[in-house]
Amino acid sequence: MKPLTLSWPKRIALSLLVGVLAAAASHAQWFWKQDEAVYDAYVGAWDYTPDPRLLIVAIDDDSLQQIGQWPWPRSTHARLLDRLTHAGTRRVILDLMLSEPDRQDSAQDAELAAAIRRNGNVVLPVLAAPANGPGMAEELLPIPMIAANAATLGHSDIEVDGDGVARGLYLTAGIGSPHWPALGLALADQRGPLPGLIDADTHPASPYQWRRNHFVRVRYAGPPDSIPQVSYVDVLNGEVDPALLHDRLVLVGMTASGIGPRLLTPTTRERWMTGTEYQANVTSMLLAGKAITPLALPWQAALTGLLVALCALGLTLPRAVASALLALPMALLTSFVLLRAGNLWFAPAAALVFTLAVIFAWVLWRISAWRRQANSDALTGLGNRLRFEQVLQQEHDAGRRSARPLTLVLIDVDHFKQHNDLYGHHAGDAVLRRIATTLRAHARRPRDMAARFGGDEFALILPDTNAEGAVQVVEDLIADVRALKVPTDPGHTLQVTLTVGLYTRVPTATSEPRHYFAGADAALYRAKDAGRDGYAADAGDAGDDAGHIDGARTES
Repeated sequence: MKPLTLSWPKRIALSLLVGVLAAAASHAQWFWKQDEAVYDAYVGAWDYTPDPRLLIVAIDDDSLQQIGQWPWPRSTHARLLDRLTHAGTRRVILDLMLSEPDRQDSAQDAELAAAIRRNGNVVLPVLAAPANGPGMAEELLPIPMIAANAATLGHSDIEVDGDGVARGLYLTAGIGSPHWPALGLALADQRGPLPGLIDADTHPASPYQWRRNHFVRVRYAGPPDSIPQVSYVDVLNGEVDPALLHDRLVLVGMTASGIGPRLLTPTTRERWMTGTEYQANVTSMLLAGKAITPLALPWQAALTGLLVALCALGLTLPRAVASALLALPMALLTSFVLLRAGNLWFAPAAALVFTLAVIFAWVLWRISAWRRQANSDALTGLGNRLRFEQVLQQEHDAGRRSARPLTLVLIDVDHFKQHNDLYGHHAGDAVLRRIATTLRAHARRPRDMAARFGGDEFALILPDTNAEGAVQVVEDLIADVRALKVPTDPGHTLQVTLTVGLYTRVPTATSEPRHYFAGADAALYRAKDAGRDGYAADAGDAGDDAGHIDGARTES
Protein backbone atom coordinates (compact mmCIF):
# COMPACT_ATOMS: atom_id res chain seq x y z
CA MET A 1 0.00 0.00 0.00
CA LYS A 2 1.36 3.39 -0.93
CA PRO A 3 2.35 5.75 1.88
CA LEU A 4 0.72 9.10 2.40
CA THR A 5 2.13 11.36 -0.29
CA LEU A 6 3.42 14.17 1.91
CA SER A 7 6.87 15.66 2.24
CA TRP A 8 8.81 14.69 5.35
CA PRO A 9 8.41 18.12 7.00
CA LYS A 10 4.63 17.87 6.52
CA ARG A 11 4.57 14.29 7.83
CA ILE A 12 6.47 15.28 10.94
CA ALA A 13 4.33 18.39 11.47
CA LEU A 14 1.12 16.36 11.12
CA SER A 15 2.41 13.70 13.53
CA LEU A 16 3.45 16.33 16.07
CA LEU A 17 0.07 18.02 15.82
CA VAL A 18 -1.94 14.91 16.68
CA GLY A 19 0.64 14.03 19.33
CA VAL A 20 0.22 17.41 21.02
CA LEU A 21 -3.58 17.07 20.94
CA ALA A 22 -3.35 13.63 22.55
CA ALA A 23 -0.91 14.93 25.17
CA ALA A 24 -3.30 17.78 26.02
CA ALA A 25 -6.19 15.33 26.41
CA SER A 26 -4.06 13.13 28.66
CA HIS A 27 -2.94 16.07 30.80
CA ALA A 28 -6.55 17.24 31.17
CA GLN A 29 -7.59 13.66 32.09
CA TRP A 30 -10.54 13.70 29.68
CA PHE A 31 -10.78 9.92 29.75
CA TRP A 32 -10.20 9.22 33.44
CA LYS A 33 -13.16 6.82 33.69
CA GLN A 34 -11.80 4.71 30.85
CA ASP A 35 -8.33 4.85 32.41
CA GLU A 36 -9.70 3.57 35.71
CA ALA A 37 -11.58 0.78 33.94
CA VAL A 38 -8.30 -0.36 32.36
CA TYR A 39 -6.51 -0.05 35.70
CA ASP A 40 -9.14 -2.15 37.48
CA ALA A 41 -8.87 -4.81 34.78
CA TYR A 42 -5.09 -4.92 35.20
CA VAL A 43 -4.90 -4.99 39.00
CA GLY A 44 -8.26 -6.45 40.03
CA ALA A 45 -6.99 -10.01 40.06
CA TRP A 46 -3.30 -9.20 40.56
CA ASP A 47 -3.16 -10.84 43.98
CA TYR A 48 -0.17 -11.58 46.11
CA THR A 49 0.39 -13.20 49.51
CA PRO A 50 0.02 -10.51 52.19
CA ASP A 51 2.70 -10.00 54.79
CA PRO A 52 2.29 -12.91 57.25
CA ARG A 53 2.80 -10.61 60.25
CA LEU A 54 -0.42 -8.71 59.61
CA LEU A 55 -3.45 -9.46 61.75
CA ILE A 56 -6.75 -7.62 62.15
CA VAL A 57 -8.44 -7.63 65.53
CA ALA A 58 -11.97 -7.01 64.34
CA ILE A 59 -14.64 -5.17 66.26
CA ASP A 60 -17.19 -7.37 64.58
CA ASP A 61 -20.88 -8.12 65.08
CA ASP A 62 -20.12 -10.93 67.51
CA SER A 63 -18.01 -8.58 69.66
CA LEU A 64 -20.79 -5.98 69.74
CA GLN A 65 -23.31 -8.62 70.82
CA GLN A 66 -21.16 -9.90 73.67
CA ILE A 67 -19.57 -6.69 74.96
CA GLY A 68 -22.51 -4.40 74.42
CA GLN A 69 -23.54 -1.27 72.61
CA TRP A 70 -20.91 0.92 71.01
CA PRO A 71 -18.97 2.96 72.14
CA TRP A 72 -17.32 0.77 74.75
CA PRO A 73 -15.56 2.03 77.87
CA ARG A 74 -11.95 2.91 77.18
CA SER A 75 -10.91 0.57 79.92
CA THR A 76 -12.08 -2.25 77.65
CA HIS A 77 -9.59 -1.17 75.01
CA ALA A 78 -6.95 -0.89 77.71
CA ARG A 79 -7.53 -4.54 78.67
CA LEU A 80 -7.27 -5.57 75.01
CA LEU A 81 -3.99 -3.68 74.63
CA ASP A 82 -2.59 -5.43 77.70
CA ARG A 83 -3.46 -8.77 76.12
CA LEU A 84 -1.57 -7.76 73.01
CA THR A 85 1.36 -6.43 75.05
CA HIS A 86 1.69 -9.68 77.00
CA ALA A 87 1.53 -11.69 73.75
CA GLY A 88 4.46 -9.69 72.37
CA THR A 89 2.92 -7.94 69.40
CA ARG A 90 5.34 -5.88 67.34
CA ARG A 91 3.15 -2.84 66.64
CA VAL A 92 -0.53 -1.97 67.03
CA ILE A 93 -2.87 0.42 65.27
CA LEU A 94 -5.74 1.36 67.52
CA ASP A 95 -8.04 2.74 64.83
CA LEU A 96 -10.51 4.44 67.18
CA MET A 97 -11.90 7.95 67.51
CA LEU A 98 -10.26 9.36 70.66
CA SER A 99 -10.38 13.10 69.97
CA GLU A 100 -12.64 13.90 72.96
CA PRO A 101 -12.18 13.00 76.64
CA ASP A 102 -14.53 10.63 78.40
CA ARG A 103 -16.94 13.10 80.03
CA GLN A 104 -18.45 10.56 82.37
CA ASP A 105 -15.31 8.93 83.79
CA SER A 106 -11.93 10.60 83.31
CA ALA A 107 -10.26 7.57 84.80
CA GLN A 108 -11.10 5.72 81.60
CA ASP A 109 -8.76 8.02 79.64
CA ALA A 110 -5.96 7.52 82.15
CA GLU A 111 -6.39 3.75 82.06
CA LEU A 112 -6.19 3.64 78.27
CA ALA A 113 -3.20 6.01 78.23
CA ALA A 114 -1.40 3.76 80.69
CA ALA A 115 -2.07 0.67 78.58
CA ILE A 116 -0.77 2.49 75.49
CA ARG A 117 2.35 3.47 77.43
CA ARG A 118 2.92 -0.11 78.61
CA ASN A 119 2.73 -1.40 75.07
CA GLY A 120 5.06 1.28 73.69
CA ASN A 121 4.24 0.59 70.04
CA VAL A 122 0.72 1.89 69.55
CA VAL A 123 -0.22 4.00 66.51
CA LEU A 124 -3.25 6.27 66.85
CA PRO A 125 -5.21 7.94 64.05
CA VAL A 126 -5.41 11.60 63.13
CA LEU A 127 -8.72 12.42 61.48
CA ALA A 128 -9.00 15.15 58.87
CA ALA A 129 -12.06 17.34 59.35
CA PRO A 130 -12.60 19.11 56.00
CA ALA A 131 -13.50 22.77 55.77
CA ASN A 132 -17.23 23.31 56.34
CA GLY A 133 -18.61 26.60 55.01
CA PRO A 134 -16.63 29.46 56.52
CA GLY A 135 -14.93 27.03 58.91
CA MET A 136 -11.37 25.85 58.24
CA ALA A 137 -10.08 22.33 57.89
CA GLU A 138 -8.66 20.87 61.08
CA GLU A 139 -6.88 17.84 62.45
CA LEU A 140 -8.69 15.79 65.05
CA LEU A 141 -5.95 14.34 67.23
CA PRO A 142 -6.41 12.02 70.20
CA ILE A 143 -6.69 13.89 73.49
CA PRO A 144 -3.25 14.98 74.77
CA MET A 145 -3.18 12.43 77.61
CA ILE A 146 -3.58 9.56 75.18
CA ALA A 147 -1.61 11.02 72.25
CA ALA A 148 1.41 11.66 74.45
CA ASN A 149 1.80 7.92 75.12
CA ALA A 150 1.46 6.75 71.50
CA ALA A 151 4.53 5.66 69.58
CA THR A 152 3.34 7.80 66.66
CA LEU A 153 0.24 9.21 65.02
CA GLY A 154 -0.92 8.55 61.49
CA HIS A 155 -3.57 10.15 59.29
CA SER A 156 -6.58 8.05 58.31
CA ASP A 157 -7.46 10.05 55.18
CA ILE A 158 -8.68 7.63 52.49
CA GLU A 159 -8.72 8.71 48.85
CA VAL A 160 -11.88 7.72 46.97
CA ASP A 161 -12.13 8.39 43.23
CA GLY A 162 -15.06 10.03 41.49
CA ASP A 163 -16.63 6.65 40.72
CA GLY A 164 -16.61 5.64 44.39
CA VAL A 165 -13.64 3.26 44.23
CA ALA A 166 -10.62 3.50 46.54
CA ARG A 167 -7.52 3.03 44.41
CA GLY A 168 -4.87 5.16 46.05
CA LEU A 169 -3.81 7.28 48.98
CA TYR A 170 -1.36 9.94 50.04
CA LEU A 171 1.33 8.49 52.28
CA THR A 172 1.73 11.82 54.07
CA ALA A 173 -0.81 14.52 54.93
CA GLY A 174 -1.51 17.23 57.45
CA ILE A 175 -2.71 20.77 58.08
CA GLY A 176 -0.22 23.28 56.67
CA SER A 177 2.23 20.59 55.58
CA PRO A 178 2.06 16.81 54.99
CA HIS A 179 3.73 15.86 58.28
CA TRP A 180 1.62 12.85 59.33
CA PRO A 181 2.30 9.43 57.83
CA ALA A 182 -0.64 7.34 56.71
CA LEU A 183 -1.78 4.81 59.30
CA GLY A 184 -0.61 1.94 57.10
CA LEU A 185 2.79 3.60 56.67
CA ALA A 186 3.08 4.18 60.42
CA LEU A 187 2.32 0.52 61.07
CA ALA A 188 4.94 -0.58 58.53
CA ASP A 189 7.43 1.72 60.33
CA GLN A 190 9.65 1.92 57.27
CA ARG A 191 12.55 4.31 57.02
CA GLY A 192 14.07 5.89 53.95
CA PRO A 193 12.64 7.64 50.90
CA LEU A 194 8.92 7.19 50.36
CA PRO A 195 7.47 6.03 47.06
CA GLY A 196 4.79 7.95 45.21
CA LEU A 197 4.25 11.17 43.34
CA ILE A 198 5.92 14.17 44.91
CA ASP A 199 3.91 17.39 45.11
CA ALA A 200 5.79 19.82 42.90
CA ASP A 201 3.98 22.85 44.35
CA THR A 202 6.71 25.12 45.73
CA HIS A 203 4.37 27.87 46.93
CA PRO A 204 4.31 28.43 50.68
CA ALA A 205 1.69 26.17 52.23
CA SER A 206 -1.27 27.76 53.93
CA PRO A 207 -1.28 26.88 57.65
CA TYR A 208 -5.03 26.24 57.38
CA GLN A 209 -5.16 23.82 54.44
CA TRP A 210 -4.99 20.05 54.45
CA ARG A 211 -1.87 19.27 52.44
CA ARG A 212 -0.99 15.85 51.00
CA ASN A 213 2.06 14.29 49.35
CA HIS A 214 3.55 11.00 48.10
CA PHE A 215 0.52 9.69 46.24
CA VAL A 216 0.53 5.99 45.44
CA ARG A 217 -2.01 3.52 44.16
CA VAL A 218 -2.74 0.66 46.51
CA ARG A 219 -1.70 -2.79 45.40
CA TYR A 220 -4.32 -4.89 47.16
CA ALA A 221 -3.30 -8.34 48.39
CA GLY A 222 -6.68 -9.59 47.22
CA PRO A 223 -10.41 -9.08 47.66
CA PRO A 224 -11.95 -8.30 51.08
CA ASP A 225 -11.07 -10.77 53.87
CA SER A 226 -7.67 -11.56 52.36
CA ILE A 227 -5.96 -10.34 55.57
CA PRO A 228 -6.30 -12.74 58.56
CA GLN A 229 -8.76 -11.58 61.24
CA VAL A 230 -9.61 -12.56 64.80
CA SER A 231 -12.54 -11.30 66.83
CA TYR A 232 -11.96 -8.52 69.34
CA VAL A 233 -13.98 -10.30 71.99
CA ASP A 234 -11.97 -13.51 71.56
CA VAL A 235 -8.68 -11.67 72.14
CA LEU A 236 -10.17 -9.79 75.06
CA ASN A 237 -11.35 -13.02 76.69
CA GLY A 238 -8.03 -14.80 76.14
CA GLU A 239 -9.51 -17.27 73.67
CA VAL A 240 -6.83 -16.53 71.04
CA ASP A 241 -3.52 -18.35 71.42
CA PRO A 242 -0.86 -15.76 72.40
CA ALA A 243 1.51 -17.42 69.94
CA LEU A 244 -0.82 -16.29 67.15
CA LEU A 245 -0.38 -12.70 68.33
CA HIS A 246 3.37 -12.78 68.93
CA ASP A 247 5.48 -10.47 66.74
CA ARG A 248 2.40 -9.43 64.79
CA LEU A 249 1.51 -6.13 63.20
CA VAL A 250 -2.00 -5.73 64.59
CA LEU A 251 -4.79 -3.46 63.42
CA VAL A 252 -7.66 -2.98 65.86
CA GLY A 253 -10.63 -1.56 64.02
CA MET A 254 -14.31 -1.66 63.21
CA THR A 255 -15.57 -4.35 60.84
CA ALA A 256 -19.15 -4.70 62.13
CA SER A 257 -21.84 -4.02 59.55
CA GLY A 258 -23.23 -0.51 59.53
CA ILE A 259 -20.38 1.01 61.56
CA GLY A 260 -17.16 2.40 60.16
CA PRO A 261 -16.11 3.14 56.57
CA ARG A 262 -16.91 0.74 53.74
CA LEU A 263 -14.88 0.92 50.54
CA LEU A 264 -15.17 -0.43 47.04
CA THR A 265 -11.85 -1.58 45.57
CA PRO A 266 -10.64 -2.68 42.13
CA THR A 267 -10.66 -6.27 43.37
CA THR A 268 -14.46 -6.60 43.43
CA ARG A 269 -17.70 -4.61 43.24
CA GLU A 270 -19.69 -7.28 45.07
CA ARG A 271 -18.18 -6.91 48.54
CA TRP A 272 -17.08 -3.95 50.61
CA MET A 273 -13.71 -3.62 52.29
CA THR A 274 -13.49 -2.12 55.75
CA GLY A 275 -11.27 0.87 56.45
CA THR A 276 -9.18 -1.27 58.80
CA GLU A 277 -8.47 -3.87 56.12
CA TYR A 278 -7.69 -1.06 53.69
CA GLN A 279 -4.95 0.18 56.06
CA ALA A 280 -3.71 -3.41 56.42
CA ASN A 281 -3.37 -3.61 52.63
CA VAL A 282 -1.40 -0.36 52.65
CA THR A 283 0.98 -1.80 55.23
CA SER A 284 1.39 -5.07 53.34
CA MET A 285 2.01 -3.22 50.08
CA LEU A 286 4.72 -1.04 51.61
CA LEU A 287 6.45 -3.93 53.37
CA ALA A 288 6.51 -5.91 50.11
CA GLY A 289 7.69 -2.94 48.06
CA LYS A 290 4.66 -3.18 45.79
CA ALA A 291 3.40 0.40 45.85
CA ILE A 292 2.20 1.53 42.41
CA THR A 293 3.37 5.01 41.45
CA PRO A 294 1.41 6.90 38.77
CA LEU A 295 3.47 8.71 36.17
CA ALA A 296 3.61 12.44 36.78
CA LEU A 297 1.24 14.35 34.50
CA PRO A 298 4.02 15.84 32.31
CA TRP A 299 5.52 12.38 31.74
CA GLN A 300 2.07 10.89 31.23
CA ALA A 301 1.24 13.51 28.60
CA ALA A 302 4.66 13.20 26.93
CA LEU A 303 4.41 9.41 26.60
CA THR A 304 0.84 9.69 25.30
CA GLY A 305 1.88 12.25 22.70
CA LEU A 306 4.89 10.16 21.67
CA LEU A 307 2.83 6.99 21.13
CA VAL A 308 0.20 8.82 19.06
CA ALA A 309 2.78 10.78 17.06
CA LEU A 310 4.67 7.59 16.20
CA CYS A 311 1.42 5.98 15.11
CA ALA A 312 0.59 8.94 12.85
CA LEU A 313 4.09 8.96 11.41
CA GLY A 314 4.03 5.20 10.82
CA LEU A 315 0.86 5.51 8.77
CA THR A 316 2.69 7.74 6.30
CA LEU A 317 5.30 5.04 5.63
CA PRO A 318 5.16 2.25 3.02
CA ARG A 319 4.15 -0.42 5.57
CA ALA A 320 1.21 1.56 6.87
CA VAL A 321 -0.98 -1.48 7.61
CA ALA A 322 1.78 -3.03 9.73
CA SER A 323 2.20 0.30 11.53
CA ALA A 324 -1.53 0.40 12.29
CA LEU A 325 -1.54 -3.17 13.60
CA LEU A 326 1.45 -2.42 15.84
CA ALA A 327 0.15 0.93 17.05
CA LEU A 328 -3.34 -0.28 17.97
CA PRO A 329 -2.38 -2.29 21.10
CA MET A 330 0.71 -0.23 21.92
CA ALA A 331 -0.91 2.06 24.53
CA LEU A 332 -2.46 -0.84 26.44
CA LEU A 333 0.70 -2.92 26.14
CA THR A 334 2.91 -0.05 27.34
CA SER A 335 0.64 0.50 30.32
CA PHE A 336 0.63 -3.20 31.19
CA VAL A 337 4.41 -3.59 30.91
CA LEU A 338 5.14 -0.49 33.00
CA LEU A 339 2.69 -1.68 35.65
CA ARG A 340 3.90 -5.26 35.89
CA ALA A 341 7.61 -4.62 35.38
CA GLY A 342 8.08 -1.31 37.15
CA ASN A 343 5.03 -0.73 39.39
CA LEU A 344 4.36 2.40 37.34
CA TRP A 345 0.89 3.39 36.21
CA PHE A 346 0.52 4.92 32.76
CA ALA A 347 -3.09 5.87 31.97
CA PRO A 348 -3.53 4.65 28.37
CA ALA A 349 -7.03 5.84 27.43
CA ALA A 350 -6.05 9.13 25.76
CA ALA A 351 -3.32 7.42 23.74
CA LEU A 352 -5.70 4.61 22.78
CA VAL A 353 -8.54 6.95 21.78
CA PHE A 354 -6.30 9.18 19.67
CA THR A 355 -4.56 6.18 18.11
CA LEU A 356 -7.96 4.80 17.11
CA ALA A 357 -8.95 8.24 15.78
CA VAL A 358 -5.75 8.50 13.72
CA ILE A 359 -6.18 4.99 12.33
CA PHE A 360 -9.85 5.68 11.58
CA ALA A 361 -8.94 8.89 9.75
CA TRP A 362 -6.26 7.01 7.84
CA VAL A 363 -8.74 4.27 6.87
CA LEU A 364 -11.20 6.91 5.62
CA TRP A 365 -8.43 8.57 3.65
CA ARG A 366 -7.40 5.22 2.16
CA ILE A 367 -11.00 4.42 1.19
CA SER A 368 -11.26 7.82 -0.47
CA ALA A 369 -7.94 7.23 -2.21
CA TRP A 370 -9.06 3.79 -3.39
CA ARG A 371 -12.21 5.32 -4.82
CA ARG A 372 -10.19 7.97 -6.58
CA GLN A 373 -7.78 5.36 -7.90
CA ALA A 374 -10.66 3.19 -9.10
CA ASN A 375 -11.98 6.12 -11.14
CA SER A 376 -8.74 7.77 -12.22
CA ASP A 377 -5.83 7.05 -14.48
CA ALA A 378 -2.67 6.21 -12.54
CA LEU A 379 -0.27 8.11 -14.80
CA THR A 380 -2.16 11.34 -15.43
CA GLY A 381 -4.70 11.53 -12.63
CA LEU A 382 -7.52 12.14 -15.12
CA GLY A 383 -10.69 10.10 -15.08
CA ASN A 384 -10.31 6.57 -16.46
CA ARG A 385 -12.53 4.71 -18.93
CA LEU A 386 -14.91 3.56 -16.20
CA ARG A 387 -15.32 7.06 -14.82
CA PHE A 388 -15.70 8.45 -18.36
CA GLU A 389 -18.59 6.10 -19.12
CA GLN A 390 -20.32 6.90 -15.81
CA VAL A 391 -20.09 10.67 -16.35
CA LEU A 392 -21.14 10.43 -20.01
CA GLN A 393 -24.27 8.51 -18.99
CA GLN A 394 -25.06 11.00 -16.20
CA GLU A 395 -24.61 14.05 -18.44
CA HIS A 396 -26.58 12.45 -21.26
CA ASP A 397 -29.51 11.91 -18.88
CA ALA A 398 -29.16 15.45 -17.50
CA GLY A 399 -29.08 16.95 -21.02
CA ARG A 400 -32.19 15.02 -22.00
CA ARG A 401 -34.08 16.43 -18.99
CA SER A 402 -32.87 20.00 -19.54
CA ALA A 403 -32.91 19.94 -23.38
CA ARG A 404 -29.40 21.41 -23.33
CA PRO A 405 -26.61 20.36 -25.77
CA LEU A 406 -23.89 17.91 -24.76
CA THR A 407 -20.51 17.77 -26.50
CA LEU A 408 -18.11 14.83 -26.47
CA VAL A 409 -14.50 15.44 -27.55
CA LEU A 410 -12.13 12.57 -28.44
CA ILE A 411 -8.41 13.37 -28.64
CA ASP A 412 -5.40 11.53 -30.05
CA VAL A 413 -1.75 12.50 -29.60
CA ASP A 414 -0.21 12.65 -33.04
CA HIS A 415 2.57 10.14 -33.78
CA PHE A 416 2.86 9.18 -30.10
CA LYS A 417 4.30 5.74 -30.86
CA GLN A 418 7.12 7.32 -32.82
CA HIS A 419 7.88 9.65 -29.88
CA ASN A 420 7.98 6.65 -27.56
CA ASP A 421 10.24 4.62 -29.85
CA LEU A 422 12.59 7.53 -30.50
CA TYR A 423 12.91 9.06 -27.03
CA GLY A 424 11.85 6.22 -24.74
CA HIS A 425 8.86 5.56 -22.47
CA HIS A 426 10.06 8.05 -19.88
CA ALA A 427 9.76 10.88 -22.38
CA GLY A 428 6.42 9.46 -23.57
CA ASP A 429 5.06 9.49 -20.05
CA ALA A 430 6.21 13.09 -19.65
CA VAL A 431 4.31 14.00 -22.83
CA LEU A 432 1.11 12.38 -21.54
CA ARG A 433 1.35 14.11 -18.17
CA ARG A 434 1.90 17.54 -19.79
CA ILE A 435 -1.07 16.99 -22.12
CA ALA A 436 -3.22 15.85 -19.19
CA THR A 437 -2.34 19.02 -17.29
CA THR A 438 -3.27 21.16 -20.28
CA LEU A 439 -6.46 19.17 -20.85
CA ARG A 440 -7.49 19.57 -17.21
CA ALA A 441 -6.97 23.33 -17.50
CA HIS A 442 -9.55 23.47 -20.31
CA ALA A 443 -12.16 21.49 -18.35
CA ARG A 444 -12.82 24.63 -16.35
CA ARG A 445 -16.43 24.26 -15.26
CA PRO A 446 -17.44 22.02 -12.34
CA ARG A 447 -19.24 19.51 -14.56
CA ASP A 448 -16.61 19.42 -17.34
CA MET A 449 -14.62 16.22 -17.23
CA ALA A 450 -11.26 15.18 -18.73
CA ALA A 451 -10.44 11.47 -19.09
CA ARG A 452 -7.76 9.17 -20.47
CA PHE A 453 -8.74 5.87 -22.06
CA GLY A 454 -5.23 4.50 -22.16
CA GLY A 455 -2.25 4.94 -24.43
CA ASP A 456 -2.50 8.27 -26.22
CA GLU A 457 -6.31 8.56 -26.22
CA PHE A 458 -8.05 11.30 -24.22
CA ALA A 459 -11.58 12.69 -23.99
CA LEU A 460 -13.47 15.76 -22.82
CA ILE A 461 -17.12 15.78 -21.74
CA LEU A 462 -18.59 19.28 -21.99
CA PRO A 463 -22.18 19.53 -20.67
CA ASP A 464 -24.38 22.48 -21.66
CA THR A 465 -21.94 23.29 -24.49
CA ASN A 466 -22.99 23.96 -28.08
CA ALA A 467 -20.80 23.40 -31.10
CA GLU A 468 -19.46 26.95 -31.18
CA GLY A 469 -18.39 26.86 -27.55
CA ALA A 470 -16.87 23.38 -27.91
CA VAL A 471 -14.89 24.43 -31.00
CA GLN A 472 -13.49 27.39 -29.09
CA VAL A 473 -12.35 25.08 -26.26
CA VAL A 474 -10.74 22.66 -28.71
CA GLU A 475 -8.96 25.41 -30.70
CA ASP A 476 -7.49 26.79 -27.49
CA LEU A 477 -6.47 23.30 -26.41
CA ILE A 478 -4.74 22.53 -29.70
CA ALA A 479 -2.92 25.85 -29.61
CA ASP A 480 -1.73 25.33 -26.03
CA VAL A 481 -0.45 21.84 -26.78
CA ARG A 482 1.43 23.11 -29.85
CA ALA A 483 3.14 25.58 -27.58
CA LEU A 484 4.37 22.84 -25.24
CA LYS A 485 8.07 22.12 -25.31
CA VAL A 486 8.65 18.74 -23.68
CA PRO A 487 12.35 18.20 -22.84
CA THR A 488 13.87 14.96 -24.10
CA ASP A 489 17.68 14.99 -24.20
CA PRO A 490 19.71 17.84 -22.72
CA GLY A 491 19.26 20.79 -25.01
CA HIS A 492 16.44 19.17 -27.00
CA THR A 493 12.68 19.50 -26.77
CA LEU A 494 9.80 17.66 -28.36
CA GLN A 495 6.87 19.39 -30.05
CA VAL A 496 3.51 17.65 -29.67
CA THR A 497 0.29 18.07 -31.64
CA LEU A 498 -3.25 16.75 -31.24
CA THR A 499 -5.99 15.47 -33.53
CA VAL A 500 -9.51 16.01 -32.18
CA GLY A 501 -13.03 14.91 -33.03
CA LEU A 502 -16.15 16.63 -31.61
CA TYR A 503 -19.75 15.51 -31.52
CA THR A 504 -22.52 17.85 -30.29
CA ARG A 505 -26.19 17.02 -29.87
CA VAL A 506 -29.12 17.67 -27.57
CA PRO A 507 -29.82 14.29 -25.92
CA THR A 508 -33.22 12.82 -26.76
CA ALA A 509 -35.29 9.90 -25.58
CA THR A 510 -33.95 7.80 -28.45
CA SER A 511 -30.27 8.73 -28.17
CA GLU A 512 -27.70 6.86 -26.11
CA PRO A 513 -24.15 7.64 -24.91
CA ARG A 514 -22.74 5.21 -27.47
CA HIS A 515 -24.11 7.44 -30.25
CA TYR A 516 -21.97 10.29 -28.94
CA PHE A 517 -18.90 8.10 -28.83
CA ALA A 518 -19.48 6.83 -32.37
CA GLY A 519 -20.08 10.36 -33.67
CA ALA A 520 -16.97 11.81 -32.00
CA ASP A 521 -14.89 8.86 -33.18
CA ALA A 522 -16.07 9.38 -36.78
CA ALA A 523 -15.15 13.07 -36.55
CA LEU A 524 -11.74 12.12 -35.16
CA TYR A 525 -11.03 9.89 -38.14
CA ARG A 526 -12.06 12.70 -40.53
CA ALA A 527 -9.56 14.96 -38.81
CA LYS A 528 -6.85 12.31 -39.11
CA ASP A 529 -7.63 11.84 -42.81
CA ALA A 530 -7.32 15.62 -43.23
CA GLY A 531 -3.69 15.49 -42.10
CA ARG A 532 -3.85 15.51 -38.25
CA ASP A 533 -2.91 18.47 -36.03
CA GLY A 534 -6.45 19.81 -36.19
CA TYR A 535 -10.06 18.95 -35.47
CA ALA A 536 -13.34 17.94 -37.06
CA ALA A 537 -16.74 18.65 -35.49
CA ASP A 538 -20.09 17.01 -36.10
CA ALA A 539 -22.56 19.61 -34.85
CA GLY A 540 -25.77 18.17 -36.33
CA ASP A 541 -28.66 20.40 -35.25
CA ALA A 542 -27.34 21.02 -31.75
CA GLY A 543 -26.63 24.68 -32.06
CA ASP A 544 -26.38 27.60 -34.36
CA ASP A 545 -23.80 25.69 -36.38
CA ALA A 546 -24.86 22.67 -38.44
CA GLY A 547 -23.19 19.82 -40.24
CA HIS A 548 -19.42 19.30 -40.23
CA ILE A 549 -16.86 21.82 -39.02
CA ASP A 550 -13.23 21.09 -39.82
CA GLY A 551 -10.34 22.93 -38.29
CA ALA A 552 -7.55 23.41 -40.81
CA ARG A 553 -4.04 22.42 -39.84
CA THR A 554 -1.83 25.43 -39.23
CA GLU A 555 1.90 25.27 -38.93
CA SER A 556 3.33 26.43 -35.66
